[in-house]
Order: sequence, then structure tokens, then C-alpha cells
Amino acid sequence: QVQLVESGGGLVQAGGSLRLSCVVSTRTFSRYNMGWFRQAPGKEREFVAAIRWGDSSTYYADSVKGRFTISRDSALNTVYLQMNTLKPDDTAVYCCAAKYTDVRYASVGEFDYWGQGTQVTVSS
Repeated sequence: QVQLVESGGGLVQAGGSLRLSCVVSTRTFSRYNMGWFRQAPGKEREFVAAIRWGDSSTYYADSVKGRFTISRDSALNTVYLQMNTLKPDDTAVYCCAAKYTDVRYASVGEFDYWGQGTQVTVSS
């Protein structure tokens, strides 16, 4: 069973930065497309960012473009989310997600495995 464990959340002032990490327990991490999602209280879960293993293409929600950066380190089985210029609206539980695929240029949209999440709180 693939397990995902997030870390790096916390309390930060508006304008500050955080870097989230997600370690994936699998021997085939290099074949996983990875994503980050968030869910704020009373709201539905929303897509934040994703990265495709085949060509390292990245995808972002409009609300975070230019502020957040997703990256991965296959040697460490880890995906990161660098969050800069944080806003109170970014407050949420952030979860990473994974999907295995042998297709190098598979579309990135659905995920099979999810982490428990890490809380990010941005104060004004």
C-alpha cells in the first residue's frame, strides 16, 4: 500500500513563505504523477498544483500561479510545494496525492493515493 506523509505546515503571517513536503512510500516513485490539494473549513477540496513525471510539466490553480511552485526529488521520494507571498485565503489543510502511470505524457487530473494533510494557517 502506498503511503503519503506530509509535513511543513504551520502558522505564518500574510506575505510569508512555507515549504510543504510529502514523502511517498513506494519503490516506483519516479512513475507517479503528484499533486497538491487543499481544503478550507466549510469549502470543498480544491486543486492547487500538479507535476507530471514524464516531462516534469507543472500545473497550477489560477489562485496560486506565480506564488506557489511544485517540484519533486525522486532520490528522496518527495514532492514539495513552495508557497510564497501567502495570503489569509490560503489557509487550509494541504494534502498531497499520487497516481501511478506507465504513460510518460499521461494527463494529470486523477489521483489514487492521498495523504492525511498538513494544516497551513495564514494570519492577516
